[in-house]
Amino acid sequence: MLSVCANASDGDRYHDRDMGLMDWQDARDFEFANRGFIATRSSSTIRSPQGHLVYDLNESAFVEDADTDTIHPSLLRQAKLLRRSGLFEVAEGVYQVRGFDITNITFIQGDTGWIVVDPGLAPSSTRAAYELVTEHLGNRPVSGIIYTHSHVDHFGGVAGLINEEDVARLGIPVLAPQGFMEAVLDEFLINGVATHRRTEYAGIGIARGPLGTVSAGIADGAGKELWSLIPPNALVTNDTQERVVDGVDIIFQLTPGTEAPAEMNLYLPQFRVLHMAENANVSLHNVLSPRGVVVRDAKSWADQLSLSIHRFADDSDAVVISHGWPRFGSEEIRDYLSKHRDAYKFLHDQTVRLMNEGLVPDEIANRLRLPDSLAREWYNRGYYGDLSFNARAVYQRYLGWYQGNPIDLQPLEPKETSQRYVLAMGGVTQVLRLARQAREDGELQWAAELLNHLVIAHPDSDQAREDLASVYSELALQQENGVWRAQYLSAAKELRDGVGRGWPSQLERAPILAQLSSSVLFEMLAVRLDPGKVGDAAVTIHFSVSDRAEDITVSVRHSVLTYVDEVAEADVSVTIAFSDLVALVSRSVVPDVSYDSEQAKRAVQQFASWFTRPEGRFPIVWRPQ
Repeated sequence: MLSVCANASDGDRYHDRDMGLMDWQDARDFEFANRGFIATRSSSTIRSPQGHLVYDLNESAFVEDADTDTIHPSLLRQAKLLRRSGLFEVAEGVYQVRGFDITNITFIQGDTGWIVVDPGLAPSSTRAAYELVTEHLGNRPVSGIIYTHSHVDHFGGVAGLINEEDVARLGIPVLAPQGFMEAVLDEFLINGVATHRRTEYAGIGIARGPLGTVSAGIADGAGKELWSLIPPNALVTNDTQERVVDGVDIIFQLTPGTEAPAEMNLYLPQFRVLHMAENANVSLHNVLSPRGVVVRDAKSWADQLSLSIHRFADDSDAVVISHGWPRFGSEEIRDYLSKHRDAYKFLHDQTVRLMNEGLVPDEIANRLRLPDSLAREWYNRGYYGDLSFNARAVYQRYLGWYQGNPIDLQPLEPKETSQRYVLAMGGVTQVLRLARQAREDGELQWAAELLNHLVIAHPDSDQAREDLASVYSELALQQENGVWRAQYLSAAKELRDGVGRGWPSQLERAPILAQLSSSVLFEMLAVRLDPGKVGDAAVTIHFSVSDRAEDITVSVRHSVLTYVDEVAEADVSVTIAFSDLVALVSRSVVPDVSYDSEQAKRAVQQFASWFTRPEGRFPIVWRPQ
């Protein structure tokens, strides 16, 4: 069954000290990933109603015949497992569609229809999943929707199941953890442009293949389509809350501050199935995502896993997760959750221990290693998250970016630092020579360090950029972590091709904006205010949103935007439709409305001129002249 293996030369090639720990003959994951298979799509391609390709189930077919010359053998094993796609029975009445998008979609049979947990990222992929369920299990309506947490791949596909009007008309419950909408807004509107740009480094625009991206680490790939959102109409607010949905008893466990700011697990007692959302995975997860999010709490994550074990493990015959495959049998489930818990607890406790002994993040990251008893479990490997990356995040959560050394109090900017380093090392030619020697000696990380300074200092040097791109490409092929592989490959592409057009931002086009309150739009606008454009000017405008019966009074004083959700004293008042407000906030488009006075029109024109519109096309691994 296993067609990938490890040997001494593999260990040498990939510099992986844990390769010898792994049981390459352990086929449990393959058995679990295949168990309950019913069927998959007859066509490998999923297309939108307009005909564009959203997802291709065969895009990663190359892994079946790939070897370990350019793909880490452990990552190759993981990629083969994540390719299993189709409809699976987990238990009688509980099914999953896996491999149609980055997220598994769980279907629970209620009295009248399907309760759908985590309806994916892309609406067309979710629609394809629902059609497969209907084809093989019968035509049943959607009778409930559950979002386990606030990341877009767990709600963005909901429009493929049902629309907001039918939810309201039929009284369909849409459940989410407390703080769900606030967490969505925080992640996608405040720092959404920078996060979106960094998300491109997950491999967007990089071809799949033995020399390209291989796997997302916790999923085969992701659908490409505009997100959707139906806001929750019921929130889980208690630590452990029980609710009946379409005749199904569900026990929710709130887990705030774990993998997402708002997250929850759920237990189905009548099916003896535990859904762990993204709190237990087929890989070590991110305590700090490379795309940029608020640092997660590794201790809270471990503590919540302990509660899950205590409350549900012995009464569960199957555990399902939002990415990857289930596990079966209470003994297996307890062992899995316990060792996964212990990995996060070890990460937290030992990082803090070393931190308190005076070690700084890079020292901790390079020295921390899971005990063999944890490291040998495939689900504790770093296919998506990474122990060293997470150790830095734990340090950051407690002590921040400053390491106590005053050299960091007034650091030079990267470009100036790099220019001085290159000069001190003898100039461009000498740094190129040193980097090439380091590469020949197998010291790729040191070669990358040298060339990074050179590229930052002299971005016009085609040779420096090509040399660094080559080093990054070589580092990519050594990675067990699918995300790290993509990061290196994306950096190499940027160095060779420039920033390019990239992946279109969805923030200002996505249907998600229509679900926001008008005042929330001004949260996004506040972080786009440019003091250089405002100067000493000030204004207060009352916006009456005519089609929403909402009133917002917005003030700009001292180059700071504030607002209140009510009518307040203002310089001018403007009546505006919500669509015009979106255009004003997202694109600085002055609305074509009937103003009460020329003063009001001029005030809105001046207001609109004060904001930047970040395009998100900034370079990451170089700085233009």
